[in-house]
Amino acid sequence: MSKFIHRLSEPLLRQLTGQYPIVTITGPRQSGKTTMCRMTFPSKAYVSLEEPDTREFALNDPRGFLAQFPQGAILDEIQRVPDLVSYIQGEVDAPNFTGNYILTGSQNLSVCNRVNQ
Repeated sequence: MSKFIHRLSEPLLRQLTGQYPIVTITGPRQSGKTTMCRMTFPSKAYVSLEEPDTREFALNDPRGFLAQFPQGAILDEIQRVPDLVSYIQGEVDAPNFTGNYILTGSQNLSVCNRVNQ
C-alpha cells in the first residue's frame, strides 16, 4: 500500500474504531487492507481465517474461537467464515465487551449484508 493511501486511511480507521465496536474493510485481494490494519493497531490480536485449522475452529466452535479475544481482534478473510459475524454481534452486544473487531476480506455480498446490521 502506498504511503499516501496509508496516511489518508489510518485516521479514518482510528476514528471509526472509536465510534463502532465492529469495523469492516472490504476490497480486492492484495490491496493493503491487512497491512493497514496491522500497522494501525500493532498490539491488537490478528487472526487469518485463510488458515485451514483456524478456519475449522471458527466454523466448529465460534464461541470458543471468539473467547480467545476478550478485547476483540483483527479477523482477516472474514468471508471464509461468514456465519461468524452473527456470533461477533453477540459478543459486542454483551455488557462487558470493551474492544473492537476489525474485519477484513474480499468483497462478498453475503458478509456485507450480515455486517450491515
